[in-house]
Amino acid sequence: MATKKTAKKTSAKTGKSSSASKKSLKKTTKKIRKTLNRGFLIGAATLVVFGIVFGGYRIYSSSAEDLSELGENEVPLVCERVNENYGAEIDSCAKLLGMPPQYLKSLACLECSGRTDVPKRFEKHIYRRLKKVRSGDKPEYEGVTTAMIRDASDEALKNLATSWGPFQIMGYKCLHLNINVADLRGNDAVYWGIKWIKDEYGHLLKKGRYRDAFHYHNTGRIFPADGNPTTYDKNYVPNGLEYMRYF
Repeated sequence: MATKKTAKKTSAKTGKSSSASKKSLKKTTKKIRKTLNRGFLIGAATLVVFGIVFGGYRIYSSSAEDLSELGENEVPLVCERVNENYGAEIDSCAKLLGMPPQYLKSLACLECSGRTDVPKRFEKHIYRRLKKVRSGDKPEYEGVTTAMIRDASDEALKNLATSWGPFQIMGYKCLHLNINVADLRGNDAVYWGIKWIKDEYGHLLKKGRYRDAFHYHNTGRIFPADGNPTTYDKNYVPNGLEYMRYF
């Protein structure tokens, strides 16, 4: 009898112990699942963010470092847009005016990203300078004299102080080309942009001095001898040179 009771007690204890173990195992399993699910969600979110930020950055950034990461046969989307929207016209005008099309297409990458709906860019500091020229307080500004803009309205001066077209040519450059501002943003914007480039610094392009040409287009000066560019974006020149290899 004593043996049976002992066996029953032992069996009861074992049952309780087994039940507790099952509960403990369930809790542990639940925790593991929760941890794994949380880890999976965090990992998935990280991959999505990584893909959006770094994937998008690689496609749309114009930094020279990102461009150099592209494979041998990969072409930046901006180059594809330029070819699609301006390629044929640039080729035609470049041939007519004797300018290198690969430079001009790279310039369009930098200045308008290949878009056809190019936003105008008003330069307030240039507007102030032109107002001084108009009033006679300043004799001239980059070849624009008081006699040339004496009768110009404030609105006209604003147009002259705004950059236009795929190459973002400043409005006042139309005075040197003997055309209207509208020509710099109209159907012949590519032609007049290239014409101004040829007249202004075409000699650099004919000598293959592309680094100087990019810097000149952005600043009006050739690349500094000390190696420190004065462009607004320090990567402007290296990006332009990098784009050229895709054309």
